[in-house]
Amino acid sequence: MSAAPEAGRPGGWPAAARLVARWLDQRERIDGLLDTLPPGLTGAERARCQHLVLGVVRHFGRLDAALGRLVAHPPRFSTRAVLFIAGFELIEASGSPEAEGRVAKIVHHAVEQTKALASPAEARLVNAVVRKLAGVIASGRVPGTAAAPAELAEYFSHPEWLVRAWLAQFGAEGTRALLEWNQQPATVYARWRGPAEEPAPDFLKPSTWAGFFEVASGHWPQVEPLLKGGKLYLQDPGTRLAVDLLAPQAGETVLDLCAAPGGKSLLCADRMRTGRVVAMDLPGPRIGRLKENLSRVAGVEVALVQADLLEGAVMALREHKLPEVYAAVMIDVPCSNTGVMRHRADVKWRLQAGDFKKHPQQQLALLHAAARLVAAGGRLVYSTCSIDAEENERVIEEFFNSRAGGPFKLEASATSRPWATGHDGAGAFLLKKSS
Repeated sequence: MSAAPEAGRPGGWPAAARLVARWLDQRERIDGLLDTLPPGLTGAERARCQHLVLGVVRHFGRLDAALGRLVAHPPRFSTRAVLFIAGFELIEASGSPEAEGRVAKIVHHAVEQTKALASPAEARLVNAVVRKLAGVIASGRVPGTAAAPAELAEYFSHPEWLVRAWLAQFGAEGTRALLEWNQQPATVYARWRGPAEEPAPDFLKPSTWAGFFEVASGHWPQVEPLLKGGKLYLQDPGTRLAVDLLAPQAGETVLDLCAAPGGKSLLCADRMRTGRVVAMDLPGPRIGRLKENLSRVAGVEVALVQADLLEGAVMALREHKLPEVYAAVMIDVPCSNTGVMRHRADVKWRLQAGDFKKHPQQQLALLHAAARLVAAGGRLVYSTCSIDAEENERVIEEFFNSRAGGPFKLEASATSRPWATGHDGAGAFLLKKSS
């Protein structure tokens, strides 16, 4: 439990309870919900709110199962949110030397919050349920690699159908490691983009991957001006795989398809130093972020094309007086996001089994469209932030089984299984077109 906020300032805990209640009721996207936080919620309280909300979503399956056994008739969403947040705090406290004292504080705080957010009658319910929930969580057994899929799914809060799919693909040890990985708060990484003569600040910890730094918590006042000034860009090292395979060269023109929000376009430009980056994506709310990131490019010409790759891409390029084929093309297709579940904690609750049939169909269509924009002798990188073969290797196989795959050959590939690499999961494939 952290200290209470200053008098007159909004608190992170009640703000989290309101957002969790909305999520339980409407299953809104978590990133969108967090964007609705009031401007007055700043610093430690904003961080506390985000931590609690993401913690509840991350552990929702385990908490929902436990509360379902303790509460016959679920209370209204405001009270249910208190129970879930208290449950997450109990999970954090379990196993610590001071667990007993922390449990008492968690129960008391949950009761007091319920009085303010709901009613005294519901506060009595919360008091009884959270005390029982503390015992359930304290007695919980961590499942091993040989545990049944249902047990793994409940404890690690993932849909059982997804756990079964991963067991078939990665085996018991890999799946157990992946589930545990997804349940940890995401490390924040950033690329230092400052002048060569200006070293990265000391609060940025060098990572295993050149150019990427780990951003320790508590440094947002120092980070924010660097982000605004373009010297720092928040980016996971997993994003480098596609750009490494493309290997953009100084002076050439790179076409980045499905480019928003623009992190890979920016990384290409930073490596090229000179040349041109053409970024294409659908018109929509993500274009704003793409424009912002492209505005940070220095020394490289940039062009933004708002168009549907599957319909009218060539016409849009003509209208912008841009080339219709390119020696270097990259497409980061929409996918299931199974490689980035640490960062996007709600993805697993939005994902459906049918998505692994729907996504590959769209991905293959996009890959075919991208291939038509590759010049003779050019190179094409297909990438995803998925760890699943249906969206990676099998899409590539289907492409080569089609007539369009004839002029291409697979030159290289790179995959990241996050529990092994230590950063986000991804798949990237380099295709070379014959001259």
